[in-house]
Amino acid sequence: MHAQYDQESSDNMLSRQDNKPVPQTALVLSGGGARAAYQVGVMRGIARILNDDRPNPFRIISGTSAGALNATGLATHAHKLKTSVRMLEYVWENITIDRVYRLDSSGLLSSASNWVFSFLANRGRKMAPSLLDNRPLQELLSSVLKLERVGENMSLGYLDSLVVNASGYSSGESVSFFQSTKEVDNWSRPHRIGIRTELRHQHLMASTAIPSLFPAIKINREYFGDGAIRQLAPLSPAIHLGAEKILAIGVSGSRRKHPAKDEDVAQPSLSQILGHILNSAFVDSLEHDIATLQRHNALLAQCRGKPAHDIRPIDLLSITPSEDPNHIADAHYHRLPKSIRLFLRDTNSNSLASLLMFDHHYCSDLMKLGIADAQAKREQVLKFFNE
Repeated sequence: MHAQYDQESSDNMLSRQDNKPVPQTALVLSGGGARAAYQVGVMRGIARILNDDRPNPFRIISGTSAGALNATGLATHAHKLKTSVRMLEYVWENITIDRVYRLDSSGLLSSASNWVFSFLANRGRKMAPSLLDNRPLQELLSSVLKLERVGENMSLGYLDSLVVNASGYSSGESVSFFQSTKEVDNWSRPHRIGIRTELRHQHLMASTAIPSLFPAIKINREYFGDGAIRQLAPLSPAIHLGAEKILAIGVSGSRRKHPAKDEDVAQPSLSQILGHILNSAFVDSLEHDIATLQRHNALLAQCRGKPAHDIRPIDLLSITPSEDPNHIADAHYHRLPKSIRLFLRDTNSNSLASLLMFDHHYCSDLMKLGIADAQAKREQVLKFFNE
């Protein structure tokens, strides 16, 4: 399945020979389940704009949830940007739900019932660890992402740092697991820490473990879940690792509001509430952090004199969907398995549906949107990369 990429990697795994200073440019990819296909489209659009066979242009790559999978894919093929994007496109264009999580209608409904009634009755009944079984995802990652290449690419000079973000259930911390060639110590800030490690598939599974939907993953002495849940500052790991420029690709979509009609107003369902919570985690933190960084840069521009050595402006370019991925998901709702549709029925929870719609039709539409959105920012992209 991936032999063509493996052969090309072997033929092209050559070290950078120039001694020119490399700007500390970072890529930050947010979480969002199946919506992360949009990020691959953006990267394809950027590769077309740059229009050459350059290696990975990012010294630091940080990803959360499904964004961590894309981040790692870029890192494993960092010798050539177009090759890494092509590999990710191939995966997302051929993705099917049964390659991410197992479908069993009776199992899903039974798990959901057990989860809800255990919560309501509080009788000590053993609660289901998750509503869905994502062991197929682990098999997919093992076949697609050869993590030993991350260290190889770092030693060859194609990449300095890779970050995978997860949330600790016991500590309540947002944890940034990072592999890096830089002499950077572990860090600790309020509700967020950084831990140096050699990244493994378990870190990716932890980062993508959407609460209640996918099981938590144990790493060392703690269980971890989706990195977006406790991530208050998605840009901070890249900044800790020395980023001077950041390209942030989110999956939030247009913020245009559609006023509700009286007949549409109803008590929210469990799936609708869950979708709202998850959407807030995946979307709001990145938007808030981008706004904070923009204010930071504006304040520094007004300061006279030289700022302290650890305070610096960060060049920022953000690209997010010009159309709402949730609305795009509506057109593909019928492609969801019956068990999922039963769980979501009689709700307006398109947020939750868009997270779980690992269907190549939906993902291809998101990638096309990503390409168009990147092309629409052609001038900003060229300026960001000093072209």
